[in-house]
Amino acid sequence: MQSATSVPVPSSPGPLIRYLAVFGLLGLLAGCGSESADQPRERPPALVTVEEVERTNVELMREYPARVRGAREVEVRARIPGVLQERVYREGAQVEEGDLLFIIYPEPLQIVAEQAKASRANAQAEMRQAEREWDRAQQLFERGAISASERDRLNSQLDFARAGLAEAEARLDEAKLNLSYTQVRAPMAGSTSLEVLPEGSVLAVGALLTTITRQDIVHVLFALPEKDAAVQRASQLEEESQSATVRLELADGSEYSLPGNIDFTSSNIDSATGTITLRAVFDNPDRQLIPGQFVRVRLVLQRYENQITVPTQAVGADAQGPQVYVVKDNATVEKRAVELGAIIDDRQIISEGLQPGERVVVNGQVGLMPGMAVKMSNAAADSDDAATAGGE
Repeated sequence: MQSATSVPVPSSPGPLIRYLAVFGLLGLLAGCGSESADQPRERPPALVTVEEVERTNVELMREYPARVRGAREVEVRARIPGVLQERVYREGAQVEEGDLLFIIYPEPLQIVAEQAKASRANAQAEMRQAEREWDRAQQLFERGAISASERDRLNSQLDFARAGLAEAEARLDEAKLNLSYTQVRAPMAGSTSLEVLPEGSVLAVGALLTTITRQDIVHVLFALPEKDAAVQRASQLEEESQSATVRLELADGSEYSLPGNIDFTSSNIDSATGTITLRAVFDNPDRQLIPGQFVRVRLVLQRYENQITVPTQAVGADAQGPQVYVVKDNATVEKRAVELGAIIDDRQIISEGLQPGERVVVNGQVGLMPGMAVKMSNAAADSDDAATAGGE
């Protein structure tokens, strides 16, 4: 009798349970995969930041380092030789035109003036005597008492006397003028410097005594690179103006309250630096600007009126040239080719390609494709969406 074929049965139920669990998990995953294939997931809208386009006026402004100078700086010098007797002013003080600054010993020149006065008196006496003799000579000549040569001699003597008197008067005027120079006065209003020579110093003609600087008006000198100077010059010709307004930034970063005007532009380019020197004039009533002070000049090189501008990061480029992404009314984007103008700080002028009221993507362009749906995250877009919802 043959024995029946037997199937091996696991001695314990553990392995069988594990087999069943694995087969069940595979079946579940297969079911999920078929369900995902039947229902593909939709891509969410890209998150972007936009800016609404509008026309505005913009300025091309640049900053340049500069130094302050007094509007006028005058050296006060001795006009006569002598000994410095006294300094009258206080060093560093503000003086007015005509104020007494120094006194040079006047006694020697007073003596010279008195001598010149005496010489003039002597010349006056000689002229009066010559006039009397000339009057008598005319009468005697008419009666035939003297010859013509004698009359002519007396006439010449009168001419010499008149010339002598004129010379004596000129010497007296010179002596008085030199005597007035013993009082050294301020030629203009301004701030004085330290004295150069102390009292008792022997002065030669032209010896420097002090310096006066006018500070109620100051000059600011700065240099423009050649390229900027060409732009500034072209702008002036367009505006038919030879004066440009400038602003000052002080060393602490604050802005000087009063504007200035350019009153001088060099006609030559410095070959060593490739720059052109300009000078601006500023009112300085409170003496806030000090000669020698370092400042920065803010100059508008050119003005652009009624221009469309966008942030520079909104502009990209492809094989066809510069382009931007514009958000349409249905919240999808369109790639738009544009023509570019000048860059003003962080703004790009768009010459062609955009119209006021359109919305340009500023941030979030990475991965965008024409026709892609977007979600605008900035406040302007949110307010537009709220208005649309309210209208519905």
